[in-house]
Amino acid sequence: MMDKTELLGLDVPELEQYLQTLGEPAYRGRQIYQWIYRKNVTSFYEMSDLPKELRVRLDSHARVSAPRFLKQRVASDGTRKFLLELNDKKRIESVAIPQGDPRSDKYTLCVSTQVGCPMACAFCATGKGGFQRHLQAYEIAGQVLSANRELAERLKSRETQKVGNVVYMGMGEPMLNYDQVIKSVYVLNNTQGINIGQRHITISTAGEAEGIERLGREKLQVTLAVSLHACDDELRSRLMPINRKYPLERLIQAVESFIAMTGRRVTFEYVLLAGINDRREDARNMIKLLKPLLANVNLIPYNEVDGLPFLKPGHDVVYRFQRMLEQGGLTATVRQEMGADIEAACGQLKAST
Repeated sequence: MMDKTELLGLDVPELEQYLQTLGEPAYRGRQIYQWIYRKNVTSFYEMSDLPKELRVRLDSHARVSAPRFLKQRVASDGTRKFLLELNDKKRIESVAIPQGDPRSDKYTLCVSTQVGCPMACAFCATGKGGFQRHLQAYEIAGQVLSANRELAERLKSRETQKVGNVVYMGMGEPMLNYDQVIKSVYVLNNTQGINIGQRHITISTAGEAEGIERLGREKLQVTLAVSLHACDDELRSRLMPINRKYPLERLIQAVESFIAMTGRRVTFEYVLLAGINDRREDARNMIKLLKPLLANVNLIPYNEVDGLPFLKPGHDVVYRFQRMLEQGGLTATVRQEMGADIEAACGQLKAST
C-alpha cells in the first residue's frame, strides 16, 4: 500500500501529469479531481465516468487516503469530536463545531497539523502525550473531506459540503509544519474543489515568530490567531516554553510585521486560568502590550483537564477581566464554550480511544 501514489493533495496540473504518465489524456486528471474534491469519492471503482480498465489500474497504482473514522462523540451543544486513523495507524482528533444555531448543518472544523504536539504548554492535554510526527498536506485537507462525508451521512443530507470554516487549532503547532500547512490551505481554497475562502480559514500559533513572518510574506487573506495566555515573560515562559525562544518583544515584533505586510487584524487567544493570569495587573499588562496593534482579544475560560492543576475562573471574574480590557481600549470577546462535555474544547484534544 505504501508504494502507491497518493492522489489526495495533488492539484489539477499534478493530477493531469500523473494520468499522462499512465498513458491517459490529461482531462482524466480533471475528472478525478472533481470526484475527490467535489463529490468526495475516494474509491476509484465509484468514479463512473472513468473507463473500467483505468479504474482497475488506478486501484493497483494509486490511492486517495482520507483519514478513517474510528469514533465520533456528540456534545450537548451539537459539537462533534472525531477520532481519526491515518495510514500508519497514528491517531488524531478533529472537531466540528456548529456555526450559530446548534441545529445548523454548516460547521467550523478544527483540524490537527501534527500527531501529538511538541510545545508542552503547561495547561494543555495535547502536549502531555508528546510529539510523534508532522501531518502531510493531504492528511490535513483529508480531515475536511472525511468530516464532510461523515456529517452528510449522519445528518442525512444531500449537501456534501458541510464544512464552511476551517481553523488550524487542533493537535500540534501549525508553524512547525509550515510547508504542509500552507499547501493544505491552497488545497482547501481551490475554487475547482473544496472552495473554502481564505477569509474563512484561521491559522493558530503558540508564538512561533519566524512562522508568523513567513505567513505574512505569503500575502494570504487567512486570519492569524496567536496564543498569548500571559503578558509578562516570566509567567508566559512558565506556561508556554516557546516564550524562552521567542519572548514577548520578539513575538510582538513578528505580529507587527504580519500586520504591515497583510493589513489583516490579528486575534490573540488568551486562556483564563483562575488566580494565575486573570488579575487586574494581567489586564493592565495586556492593554499596554496590545493596544498599539490592529488586534482583537479572544478570552477563553479554561477547559479543565484531568491531571492538571489549573482551574476555570468564575463567571464574574471572566467578565470583569473583559470589561477591564474594553475600558483600556481593546476589543475583547469571551469565547462561547463548545464541546467541553466530550473533551472537545480548546486544549482538551489528545486522541484518546
